[in-house]
Amino acid sequence: NNEKPGEYPFTRGVQADMYRGKLWTMRQYAGFSTAEESNQRYHYLLSQGVSGLSVAFDLPTQIGYDSDHPLAEGEVGKTGVAIDSIEDMATLFKGIQLENVSTSMTINATGFILLAFYTALAKQQGADLHKINGTIQNDILKEYAARGTYIYPPKPSMRIITDIFEWCSREVPKWNTISISGYHIREAGSTAVQEIAFTLSNGKAYVQAALEKGLDINVLGRRLSFFFNAHNNLFEEVAKFRAARRIWAGIMKELGATDPKAMMLRFHTQTGGSTLTAQQAHNNISRVTIQTIAAVMGGTQSLHTNGFDEALSLPTEEAARIALRTQQIVAFESGVADTADPLAGSYLIESLTQEGEEAASKLMEKIEAMGGSVRAIEEGFIQDEIARSAYEYQRKIESGEKIIVGVNKFQVTEKTNIPIFRVD
Repeated sequence: NNEKPGEYPFTRGVQADMYRGKLWTMRQYAGFSTAEESNQRYHYLLSQGVSGLSVAFDLPTQIGYDSDHPLAEGEVGKTGVAIDSIEDMATLFKGIQLENVSTSMTINATGFILLAFYTALAKQQGADLHKINGTIQNDILKEYAARGTYIYPPKPSMRIITDIFEWCSREVPKWNTISISGYHIREAGSTAVQEIAFTLSNGKAYVQAALEKGLDINVLGRRLSFFFNAHNNLFEEVAKFRAARRIWAGIMKELGATDPKAMMLRFHTQTGGSTLTAQQAHNNISRVTIQTIAAVMGGTQSLHTNGFDEALSLPTEEAARIALRTQQIVAFESGVADTADPLAGSYLIESLTQEGEEAASKLMEKIEAMGGSVRAIEEGFIQDEIARSAYEYQRKIESGEKIIVGVNKFQVTEKTNIPIFRVD
């Protein structure tokens, strides 16, 4: 086939020269405890060469509770940083000019509140809001299907999201207003094909909701970003990313997009949290390396690599550094960044891309027939499909059909003394 990188349908990547022009953004996800402590970790990561910040918020912040609310007890600062006020936001970014750094915030139901804090802080710093850039996750549909930090029912949530699209297109035009996430769908146990199908169906639902509101698809389309998982099967993952780009370009064209930039699927990748093992945790460094190569060969725009200790706790500073170094070694030593689409033309990759596209499209047609993602979620279809795949995967591990090194084969009995990062 004569597809080229940087041209519709973007199977081979969204830029003609990919990483020869500019490397992907090395964006390490971090946030814990108080705004002060997280701020120190951001300064450390910036000093070690990360090129974008990525904020993890604690559960109370994600579902709209202040740290002193009775329901927040025991959860404050545990899975991310606690942000209750604009003062906390100012502390979190102390010594960091928001105009000069791209920030991704993993926040959904309360995304509009955190974005309001962020833009207000940018104004206080004297930044030009037309220059600040970053992303809020803001993807509520996958919360019902996979994660659970929703506040409102699907339809009112969709309205909040389209309001955010509208406001940002006027006030912060460089901001990515949504990061449509397959990551959590895969973490909840879906297959690679389901990850593409459910994510792109959700994406289509957001675009349709925005079009009903009268927004311009060519403006909106340029501000959508996606978020995918990278697992250990190198070739399946590369093919998944290529198939996703090809399907999305077709969807956007069908919905009326004419600007090529509005048809490009741009995405962030995180290596697979659920693939990390507590047993022989150092083996995770090898897993993360394979997943990094999959994401880069698959053409990601930014990447977070997990710490080897994340099956045990939030990453220590050392584990976070090794994870970042893994990206840097792939970028500067492996040669995979020297060519736009290193696996193009491989019979295996091309046929896996084709198969993935066909299987995901078939599943998407099924969702479409139900009335789209919102209906499929309301009826529990997507949740049931993920649960079935998760069960099947676990069954294969327990029967020994699927080998997980160090877990159901090649076990050792010695005690490991991996330092654990504890959040007080």
